[in-house]
Amino acid sequence: MTEKQYKILLADDDPDYLFQIKTKLENFGYEVITAESQKEAENILKQFQPHLAIFDLMMENDDSGFILAYRCKSRYPEVPVIIATNVAAETGISFRLQEQSNWIKADLYLEKGVQTEQLRENVTKLLNKTYGKL
Repeated sequence: MTEKQYKILLADDDPDYLFQIKTKLENFGYEVITAESQKEAENILKQFQPHLAIFDLMMENDDSGFILAYRCKSRYPEVPVIIATNVAAETGISFRLQEQSNWIKADLYLEKGVQTEQLRENVTKLLNKTYGKL
């Protein structure tokens, strides 16, 4: 499977961030389906299985990303999920997935503002782990 065949679901209520990350992912060669809300992302998940999902933590609700991660993993357990947020920068609260793995159904937690190469490395690493080497 080539990079162009991988479909990534990207959900964020910030249109500027959504555009920036979508553009980066498309430049890496991925097909990107976007959602501007938790509800829209849930509807997309009912219709198709992405190869990877990236969810903003706080959209309509403070825990939208956690809810989406849980619902995505419940429906498609093999799909890697990344939660992206500014929470640590804004509040000082940091999530460590290893400690919270029983209730946070995500494979990776990224702070927004991630550098392009770090995003590429993390997405590639998760896809390689799930589907084999690109």
